[in-house]
Amino acid sequence: VQLQASGGGLVQAGGSLRLSCAASGSFSSYTMGWFRQAPGKEREFVAYINRSGGSTYYADSVKGRFTISRDNAKNTVYLQMNSLKPEDTAAYYCAAGSRGGLLVSASYAYEYWGLGTQVTVSS
Repeated sequence: VQLQASGGGLVQAGGSLRLSCAASGSFSSYTMGWFRQAPGKEREFVAYINRSGGSTYYADSVKGRFTISRDNAKNTVYLQMNSLKPEDTAAYYCAAGSRGGLLVSASYAYEYWGLGTQVTVSS
């Protein structure tokens, strides 16, 4: 599967952005995740959604502010980001996984990764 993330940009603190990740292939067969990486920091988990979209999981740092969703008919996963903070500044990556039973917040649970889209939140 190939993944293409979009929707990043520059926004003021308190603002919102919606990231999209378009996928090719059998999209509904994959669990999906969003990760982010800030300069000089390790990549970190942001959000997860299962194949049907009925189950989600978030990092504590974004819980209540970010919402992950998917549209299997459009082969797209979304990340709605509200109440953005300067510490949310990072390159955001979508990822797809086909193997069950793995820790959904771990990078190794995902075999396929898209190129990042940059999110910059100004104070």
